[in-house]
Amino acid sequence: MPIFKNVTLASLDRDMVAGTLRPQRERVRTRRLMDGLAVKATGPDALTRTLSGGNQQKVALAKWLATDARVLLFDEPTQGLDVRAKADIHRIIHGLAEAGAAVLIVSSDLEEALGLAERVLVMHSGRLVAEFRDPPFEPEAVMEAITMGDQA
Repeated sequence: MPIFKNVTLASLDRDMVAGTLRPQRERVRTRRLMDGLAVKATGPDALTRTLSGGNQQKVALAKWLATDARVLLFDEPTQGLDVRAKADIHRIIHGLAEAGAAVLIVSSDLEEALGLAERVLVMHSGRLVAEFRDPPFEPEAVMEAITMGDQA
């Protein structure tokens, strides 16, 4: 699908007038989100599948930002992305948190988790085994909690 269809899918009601979907409104709203997230594409009509992995990830994020969500759950937000795309996604996540959104991140990348978090929870078999507050976090202490969970 084109980028604008992907971005507005979860919030189509915002682009309706008298019960009729207005694609031009979808495109305008999508362009604004694309600009804010620095999506590299020819425009809202570009096919999402033609974008790089990082830009596809930004389009997926734009879909939920278009709903004005205030709680966001990121599950492996940068898995498979190159260094530059990871940095872009991290910048966006920091910006969302600074703007007051509640951001939860699930990541198997310890460096990423510790770099983004204000609080780290270590879970094992569905239960909390450790909690760390007040960054900067000691990677060794967090890793110890992770590996101790295997013994619990």
